[in-house]
Amino acid sequence: MSEQLFREVSPEAPELQPILTGLFGEYTARYGAFFTSQKEVELTEWYLPPRGLFIVLERDGEIIAMGAYKPYDEVTAEFKRIWTRSDLRRQGLALLILQELERRALRAGYQRVFLTTGFRQPEAVKLYIGHGYQPQFALLEDMEVYSQPPHDGRLRFLKVIDVHSVAQAS
Repeated sequence: MSEQLFREVSPEAPELQPILTGLFGEYTARYGAFFTSQKEVELTEWYLPPRGLFIVLERDGEIIAMGAYKPYDEVTAEFKRIWTRSDLRRQGLALLILQELERRALRAGYQRVFLTTGFRQPEAVKLYIGHGYQPQFALLEDMEVYSQPPHDGRLRFLKVIDVHSVAQAS
């Protein structure tokens, strides 16, 4: 029987490199150079406790999924880097990461979650909507990939978190 566990890591941990490389490789495959002009500056300290967090999900000591949050404002955490290794998709791992991030963000004092996903990630859109996130954009009927990206290409979501919503999701 395989053992899975969550572990907090530094966003600069060397063991993150393979999964981060996979994440950014997938972004390049899906979007090409679309987001290169909008390169976000990320600071390591955003993801450090007590206001931020970077977690990995390990199975038998191997990192198989990850996620992070940073402060968006005083009561809102922004979830970032939710990603599952491509060879392990469709096992509910992204949902496990999402739920764990919600639990930990609530414990850290956040009341809401803000997150974005790209316009060519319909599986992420379905995950977020299916887990109570409210889209801040007009949904396509079938939630398929947007051929023309909205605004800057990012699809924004919000969710209020509290002990009831987080407990229900578990």
